[in-house]
Amino acid sequence: MKTIKLLLAVLLLGASSLALAMSLDDAKGQGLVGEQPNGYLGVVKATPEAVELVADINNKRREAYERIARENGITLDQVATLAGQKAIERSSAGTYVRTPDGQWVTK
Repeated sequence: MKTIKLLLAVLLLGASSLALAMSLDDAKGQGLVGEQPNGYLGVVKATPEAVELVADINNKRREAYERIARENGITLDQVATLAGQKAIERSSAGTYVRTPDGQWVTK
């Protein structure tokens, strides 16, 4: 039951990022940002807009991860890692994702 709640929460978290879909999709499409295994968005090519977007999205993600972790009795890192795996899986072909060894590659 706890796993189902966690997965639903992660899926809802992904849906909540749709509110920022246009600017996030634009940034991903331009190769400015990418998904990371740690569950947070990363800056691939630093521009002021990309850095601001990443900071805003990562703050919202961290708040959501903390809430999900608290509600499910698990750690923030567990939630963030699961969310990172899901975000990388859902990333479109041609967008950047970060490998576990820290390299940015196009999916």
